[in-house]
Amino acid sequence: MSKYCIIFLLFCGLLMPSFSEAQQSAVYVNDFKEYRDAVYLYNNKQYQAAQNIFQQVKRTTDNNEIEANCSYYIANCAVRLNQLGADALMEDFVQSYPMSTKRNSAYKDVADYYFEQGKYGYALKWYEKVDDSNLSYSDKERYNFNMGYALFSAKRYDQSKKYFNRVSDSKTYGSQAKYYIGYMAYQGDDYNAANEYFSQIQGSKQLDEKLAYYQADMNFKLGKFDVALQQATEQLEKTRDREEISELHKIAGESLFNLKRYEEAIPHLAAYKGKQGKWTNTDYYMLGYAYYQQKDYESAIGQFNKIIDGSNSVAQNAYYHLAQCYLKTDKKQQALNAFRNANQMEFDEEIRQDAMFNYAKLSYDIGNPYESVSALLLSYLSKYPESGHKEEIETLLVDSYITSKNYDAALQLLEKNRNYSSKETYQKVAFYRAVEIFNEGNYKEAISYFDKSLAQPQNDHYTARATFWKAEANYLLSNYEDALYGFKQFESMSTAGLSESKIVDYNIAYTYFKQKKYGQAATYFDKYTKETKDTQYLNDAYLRLGDSYFVDRKYWPAMETYNKAIAMNGVDADYAAFQKAISYGFVDRNEKKIEDLNAFVARFKKSAYRDDALYELGNVYIAEDQVEKGVAAYDKLVSEYKNSSYVPKTLLKAGLIYFTNNQDAKALSKLKQVVADYPKTQESIQAAGTVKQIYTDQGKIDEYANWVQQYTFIEVTDAEIDNATYEYAENQFVQNKNDKAIKGFEEYLTKFPTGIHSTSAHFYLAQLLYGKDEKAKSLPHYEVVANLERNEFTEQALLRVSQISLENKNFDKAIPVLKRLEIEADYPQNVSFAQSNLMKAYYEKKDYEATVLYAERVLENPKIDDRIASDAQIMIARSAMKTGNETRAKKAYAEVQKIATGALGAEALYYDVYFKNKEGKYEASNEAMQKYAQEYSGYKEYAAKGLIIMAKNWYALEDSYQATYILNSVITNFKTYPQIVSDAQVELSKIKAEEAKTNASVETEDVPVENQEKEGN
Repeated sequence: MSKYCIIFLLFCGLLMPSFSEAQQSAVYVNDFKEYRDAVYLYNNKQYQAAQNIFQQVKRTTDNNEIEANCSYYIANCAVRLNQLGADALMEDFVQSYPMSTKRNSAYKDVADYYFEQGKYGYALKWYEKVDDSNLSYSDKERYNFNMGYALFSAKRYDQSKKYFNRVSDSKTYGSQAKYYIGYMAYQGDDYNAANEYFSQIQGSKQLDEKLAYYQADMNFKLGKFDVALQQATEQLEKTRDREEISELHKIAGESLFNLKRYEEAIPHLAAYKGKQGKWTNTDYYMLGYAYYQQKDYESAIGQFNKIIDGSNSVAQNAYYHLAQCYLKTDKKQQALNAFRNANQMEFDEEIRQDAMFNYAKLSYDIGNPYESVSALLLSYLSKYPESGHKEEIETLLVDSYITSKNYDAALQLLEKNRNYSSKETYQKVAFYRAVEIFNEGNYKEAISYFDKSLAQPQNDHYTARATFWKAEANYLLSNYEDALYGFKQFESMSTAGLSESKIVDYNIAYTYFKQKKYGQAATYFDKYTKETKDTQYLNDAYLRLGDSYFVDRKYWPAMETYNKAIAMNGVDADYAAFQKAISYGFVDRNEKKIEDLNAFVARFKKSAYRDDALYELGNVYIAEDQVEKGVAAYDKLVSEYKNSSYVPKTLLKAGLIYFTNNQDAKALSKLKQVVADYPKTQESIQAAGTVKQIYTDQGKIDEYANWVQQYTFIEVTDAEIDNATYEYAENQFVQNKNDKAIKGFEEYLTKFPTGIHSTSAHFYLAQLLYGKDEKAKSLPHYEVVANLERNEFTEQALLRVSQISLENKNFDKAIPVLKRLEIEADYPQNVSFAQSNLMKAYYEKKDYEATVLYAERVLENPKIDDRIASDAQIMIARSAMKTGNETRAKKAYAEVQKIATGALGAEALYYDVYFKNKEGKYEASNEAMQKYAQEYSGYKEYAAKGLIIMAKNWYALEDSYQATYILNSVITNFKTYPQIVSDAQVELSKIKAEEAKTNASVETEDVPVENQEKEGN
């Protein structure tokens, strides 16, 4: 074969495939067609169909390149179909086909896809895998811009700027790149750089609208307010974007504000919608201040008072101007809080000083619930000794000691800082503090304060009054000589116009009366009744004048005086009528005495003296030999007044009358009743002796012996020793030899525990121990007397047992004793004591129904003083609150307000604040709280509770500033009352949560769960 043939064959062999090769080519061509079909579907975004074909081709092809390309497209489809594991498929492709030409494209294509979908974080992840050195020029530009934007979206601005700078000169991406570089400079407050970049892209329709806002904002921030205003107003005419309109109004409004064109600024500032619908404290301040400059103070308040929890110079300025607005609209309480707040901030010392001056002045004017006005004024003088207001503040300081009524704190300040006040001021304050203590019933301490006032006799008015009230305190302490000296001293002073001068004769008369100097007492009582025009004490003066005449046996003048008291028909008219009737007996006018006593018994059915009248009526009938009528009067007394101290005497007298008239059976009945019902009394001993005489006269000695053996106290054989032992102790008692008397009575009771005089011995021993303040030792002896049958000491013993039990807070023991005292007492004042203390004891026992029952009984007594009446009303009010009867509580507290002072007055006024709030009378409630601040600021617990209510009132009146400020003040200033502070925190959290909905500057706080639960109860 020639070489050409061989070459041809070789050439043919190269060009003509073999049969087997032809078969393989058919498969390849078939795969390639399906592959192209899949690519076609992929390019038409039919990713699921394309993916299925690519997967089929990959399984059947033997061509490595087609297999690699299929893997690439399968992963790409998975990405676009958001299939799980899509990223892993792409990573598998890169690892499995490291030599594939699509390796770099894979990263870029996935990144571009995510970028186009706005998933810049995902895009960034894949762009960072791209090798940009293998990209074409156009792809590299796109890569750099997209990479820059993805980094920009991730707020990685430094890296972002590097990529944007690479395309800043690009025709395609340059304007956008410069925009974002400028924007990043703008966000970083580099406004000059931002302006430089923005100026290079003006004219680009795509970006002009965005640039207009940023340039206006940048010029505003650069202080170019005229330029910013112009740009903002121009853009407002073009844009329709609501958010941008809001921001442009803010720029325009704040530019006008800084140009001091406040009237023009207002509509722009008001048109601002806030960030996400929320304003900041600065936004409220600017609009408020613009209104303030226009003298539209109400509108200014409406903005300033939305600034809560501010703690910067803007807030200090806002609170200061808010205070000024409140002052301009005569809202002094609100102004006080705002000035106080501005003063507490240290950003601007000039504002702080002026705010403190105004705060101090307002505190003096309307009171201060947070701190002592006097201390505040002193603080101002201490901080600003060179102030131009120094003289004015010093003058207010002097007056504040009295007007604040916080005399205790004022006096302490005065004693530490005598340079700030005159001696006259000290005299006044000491006097009022003494009166305060006097009204609390602490007379001994009150005298020491009256002495402090008298030690500075600068003002005759206060010297005289201190002299009078010191004498009154001595009188109430039974220091009658000192009292008389003081009243006489007062009488010699120049006292014209003083209310005390109207009653000094009355007080002198009473002092003589207590000293049993009835002649002098009558002189002064008579003088008082003739000179006074005040009926308040006239009735009582007539009664005591009558008593003075009576004791001095001047019965006709006594009766004339009692008649005057009866004619007034006032308190104790029954007493006057009784005394007048008795007086007739002493002038031998028994018929008239009988007539008047019968009239008394008929007229005064509920009188405390009715049993006395029946006893005297029985006596006078007997004296007139009208025995049946006398015994009938005695029987009526025993029947109607079983607990009267006259019953044993009455029974004894009736028995003796029957004995005298030889009616032995009736006599024995009465006399035995005395012995049985009233053992160990003098009456029982006398009755037993008469019984013995009757049986002896009848020769019934055995019968007497059988009867007498049941009564151990009748010790006939030891009677002389018994009497002698007792008399020794009693003599020591009468001579005020108290220690010997105590020893004597104790020896007597040891020898004769049930002796004839055991009742008296127990009582006198108890009195002596009580006088030595050995109350625990006295109590068993009082109890012995109280537990015996009714005797002459029963009432006093019951009184002492109840007093000691109450002091020991042993209410279970006190209550039954007080109940007996209420029923058995002859003296009205002891009945009142029993009822008022039963009321208090039941309240302590939480028996509110019984508390109210006894409080009502107390109030039924027309003779009670204001202190007891206010106690009763307080008990009713508190019990009503405990049982949820707020209607009744409100009524009772209103009554307390009329008469109470001190702590009870503070409590009553607090509840006035409380009830007005509940009724929705928020302004009236606040006015009541202002009154509290003026009159009772020293009573801190109710002050704190009242301030919380005041805060609620202000929030209901849409003044969130006042509400939050007051609550914060409670939290800061009243930490000694943790529950009240907790309540304030709960209320503050509620308000802040609500305000945070419209004010981005408000930071909310989580309320502790336990506080929320308490608030819900």
